[in-house]
Order: sequence, then C-alpha cells, then structure tokens
Amino acid sequence: MTVMFGVLRIEYDESLLVPREWTCAQSLWARELLVDLPAGDVLELCSGAGHIGLLAAADTGRRLVCVDINPRAADYASRNALEAAVMIETRVGRARDVISPTERFPMIIADPPWVSSQSTPLFPTDPLHAIDGGADGLAVVRECVAAISAHLNGVALLQLAPGDEQADAVCGMLVGSQVVAGERRHFERGTLLRLDTLDPHAPLGTL
Repeated sequence: MTVMFGVLRIEYDESLLVPREWTCAQSLWARELLVDLPAGDVLELCSGAGHIGLLAAADTGRRLVCVDINPRAADYASRNALEAAVMIETRVGRARDVISPTERFPMIIADPPWVSSQSTPLFPTDPLHAIDGGADGLAVVRECVAAISAHLNGVALLQLAPGDEQADAVCGMLVGSQVVAGERRHFERGTLLRLDTLDPHAPLGTL
C-alpha cells in the first residue's frame, strides 16, 4: 500500500499505522528547527514507516535514525528512505536497548502510541501494538521521554493525545532532567509538544 505524505510517496502494510496527513505538521516544524540546530543525525522514535522523520530530514543532508519495535517498520522505513533519497539507519527494539548511552541527537521526533488500552476498540482498523499506550495511555510516552532526557542535545518534538492532559503529564516526567517543555501546538487529532535541552553541554542523564 502507498500513500502521499507531503511530497513523499510512502509504502506501508497492515502492521503499520496509516500515515496521518495532519502529522506532516510535526515534520515541517522539525524542518524549521533543524536549520538552527547543531550538526548530527535526526532520531525518530516509534518510527513506523519512517514518514515523519523522512519528510523532516529530506534535502537537509542529515541522516535519519529510526527506532521501532516492529521489524516490518524497519523494512518499510528503509524502502521509503531509498525513495526519498535520505540516508537512514534502522534499529529494531526499544530505545533503551538500541541507543548507546553516549549517543546524542540535535533533533528527536517521537510518535508513541498514546491511546489508553481500554479505548483501543474505538480504532478497530489500527494495529493494536501501534496505538496501545497502556492503562493510562502514557506507557510508551514515558519510554520516549526517558530517551529524550538521556539523548537530546537540541530540540525534540513529541506527539501526544489531543488537548493538554498528556502534555501536562510529560511536564511532570521532566522534573529533575536537563530537558524542559516548551510550545504546544494543538490539532484536532493530536498535540505536538516541543522539548528543549536546558544545557546542551550537560552530562547525559536519565529519568
């Protein structure tokens, strides 16, 4: 199956979420920010077919590192990167297991599952593993925030449920870290939250 995502043609299958058109906003925001960020790779967490990261990194000369627990996601991200002419590295597993403790990234894009387990039946056409965020919808969000806290050297853009409830929860998760929450952009189908490194020269930390 294929779909247009911005200017990119993206391939995916039934094991992956269909790329949502509104999430182009996450890619375009990232592209704007990358102009002023230090050199380095773009990290995409919960990457799926890689579409959000690919649209952000296309024509920037930056390499994209995609992390997802689904091996099919890695396959499609690599295929889509070839089509988009973006250098890519795919890693299969959880962020804590596949990112080296010493790695840092000037841009991290994260699109974790954020639907609560009890609400997943409302989305019967979506792959369960791609939307199930646990009892409170924040299980994978917490993993992404931990990875951002440990590996960010610049700006991260995190996708969350519509409204402010999950964004407020993320602010609480960041207490004691070297990352601070900033601007929120609200859309009908989700919220984007900007996270910034307080001190890009601070030692790596974890939540």
